[in-house]
Amino acid sequence: MPRCDIIHGFPILPPRMPDTIPVLTIDGPSGSGKGTISRLVARRLDWHYLDSGALYRAIGVAAGWADLDLDDAGALVRCTFDTEIGFQEPEDGDLRVIVNGHDATDELRTETAGAAASAIAAIPEVRAALKDRQRAFRRPPGLVADGRDMGTVIFPDAPYKVFLTASAEERAERRYKQLKDKGVSVTMDGLLREILARDARDASRTVAPLRPAIDAVHIDTTGLGIEAVVGRVLAVVAP
Repeated sequence: MPRCDIIHGFPILPPRMPDTIPVLTIDGPSGSGKGTISRLVARRLDWHYLDSGALYRAIGVAAGWADLDLDDAGALVRCTFDTEIGFQEPEDGDLRVIVNGHDATDELRTETAGAAASAIAAIPEVRAALKDRQRAFRRPPGLVADGRDMGTVIFPDAPYKVFLTASAEERAERRYKQLKDKGVSVTMDGLLREILARDARDASRTVAPLRPAIDAVHIDTTGLGIEAVVGRVLAVVAP
């Protein structure tokens, strides 16, 4: 099982770990397979795992519960500091995300939460508030960090960097299957439009735009099975 960390509140930060601890960053757009691949690679390496997107989604969910305006940067920054977030991984299940004492895992995976996270991630003050929290996951024996700016902003000194991508059509198809399996009513056309819109929003934001690190290894997952992608990522760490 991948190592798991619990965050009980943003104001209290654990000590910063040395930069010599290895980090593998896995960045890429929505639907590229970052989450699945990162968790499997963390298990294989027995390293800690950081799902940075879950942090932003958790803030988005908490903001929704509080009925906050996503254009109110001050309120969202306060929400960022006030929200308690925990990661738990049962022996027989997937990673669960606990927001203010409630299991919000399923809500975090909705398209609404994803859109809120993307909007919140564009606010510089929110990103600054979360930066040290994400870096605090760097603990022995190593860390697999999954996100959109892990290799460019959060861990620019990481010795191993990967940028995953896939065609927008395949990413929409993957998301469609995932949501249909959960009983969620969606359409392929709607998902494709949302993915393209989010790609444009993430790539054009002024703060930490989605882009590969200069030294990242690019892996196009279009048409590739999970194990094939995991193998290519592990080869980056141990060629």
